Formats: sequence, structure tokens, C-alpha cells
Amino acid sequence: MLWGYDLVVLGFSNRFVWRCRSSRMLDRYNIYVGARHLDVGVGTGWFLDHCEWPVETPKVTLLDLNQNSLSAASKRIRRYAPATTQANVLDPVELGDVRFDSIGANYLFHCLPGPLQSKAATVASNLRPYLASNGVLFGSTILGQGVRHNVLGRRLMRLYNRKGIFSNLEDDKRGLEQGLASHLTDVEVEVVGAVALFVGRP
Repeated sequence: MLWGYDLVVLGFSNRFVWRCRSSRMLDRYNIYVGARHLDVGVGTGWFLDHCEWPVETPKVTLLDLNQNSLSAASKRIRRYAPATTQANVLDPVELGDVRFDSIGANYLFHCLPGPLQSKAATVASNLRPYLASNGVLFGSTILGQGVRHNVLGRRLMRLYNRKGIFSNLEDDKRGLEQGLASHLTDVEVEVVGAVALFVGRP
């Protein structure tokens, strides 16, 4: 599906289905991305390719369960010579002694199985050890509850959940806040359209 991801998801769906434009998400990368950055659930690497890095040569690590995504994103930002790790973020992650100024988890949670509070807490717990003391974990997820979905959004939600692409029919803002807050501080969640934009600190 990667060949059409940028056009279908980042171009059409974000604007017309989930109603949170990719430019809004890119703005958050521009705000939060640090010189040492870990990206989890990397997609095609579009945000890493287009964001404004605070340094000329950032140290970037990509983490994803899907090798195809890792390869596509790594190739796209090869100018930064990213490190790659193939792993399931719901399991303990081994990244050595590195500490990151920022960790991005964009459109990750709604693809993971289980209740949002549980999966957000697990991911925060597994990634928090790799945040620098002044670091930030940020990202976004599509909610299934507590937001207004348009007709196309409701249909795609049912289809994607039936096919196992999404697992988010019961995901809501409160579950996200509680899950993140169990391992992070200063948690903030903003809902735009059907998308929750979040940030938290160690």
C-alpha cells in the first residue's frame, strides 16, 4: 500500500475524511522534532522528509514492525543516514544507551490492537526510557469515539477495522490522555476533526 500512501492518506484522507490536514501534522514536527529523533511507525517518511530540522545533520532512528516501511522511509531520507530497527513497539524495545530529544508516533495507535488507554500506556512505557530528560513524545491518532465522522469516514472506519488495518472503533480522547499520562507528564491532547494530536514529556 505504500506506493499510494502519500496521495491517498496524506493528500486526500487527511483533508476530506479525517479532516486534519497533513500540513497541521507537519507543523507539529516543525515545533517538536529534535536533533536526535526517533520515529515510530514511519509510513513513507514524508514528514521526516519535509519537516524543518533544528540542525543540518540530525541523528535519525526509524522503528517499525514492517520492513517495507523501514526501507521506503530510510531511502527517502537517506541524506540523513538514518539507523533502522525492526521491532514491535508493544514489546520492550532495545535501542541501547541512546537518548532522543524527540520521538514521533504519527498515525500509530489506531493501527495497534487493543483499547487505546492500554496501547498508549504500553507504547509510552516502552519508549520513555529513550527520551532525554527534556525530550518530547508527540504524534497523532484517528479516534473512533467522541468525534464527528462524516459519511465517508464512518464507512472507511468500518472497512479498515474489519480488514484489521485499524483497531480504533472504541478509541477516544480520554483513553489516550489516561494512557499517556500513566508514564508521561505535561500530556496535552488536541482534537482536530477525527484526529487527536498529542504531546507528552518524561
